[in-house]
Amino acid sequence: QVQLVESGGGMVQAGGSLRLSCAASGRTFSTGAMGWFRQAPGKAREFVATMTIPRAIPIYTGSVKGRFTVSRDNAKNTVYLQMNDLKPEDTAVYLCAASRTLYSTTDYEYEYWGQGTQVTVSS
Repeated sequence: QVQLVESGGGMVQAGGSLRLSCAASGRTFSTGAMGWFRQAPGKAREFVATMTIPRAIPIYTGSVKGRFTVSRDNAKNTVYLQMNDLKPEDTAVYLCAASRTLYSTTDYEYEYWGQGTQVTVSS
């Protein structure tokens, strides 16, 4: 079993920054991909970012490229999402997920999910 706990969400004005963290426990952290997804009210859950295994190549959805940075610290069993130049359309619950695959951008390939952390961006 894998437990994922997100933190770092909050409310910011447009143009601001937040750093999300996802602490993992319960398995060898580095064996599978970790991803970030988000879900806004009334919308489907969407992929945001992940890093490939083993080369740690970041992959982003187009709307966040150049603004968000995903990283992971295997020693701390933690993955991060640095979000800069936030926009109102980034408002959503951000969820961390763990997969057995080397990387994936589709939510059905992620087996474990955190509870999510709310990010609200005001204009």
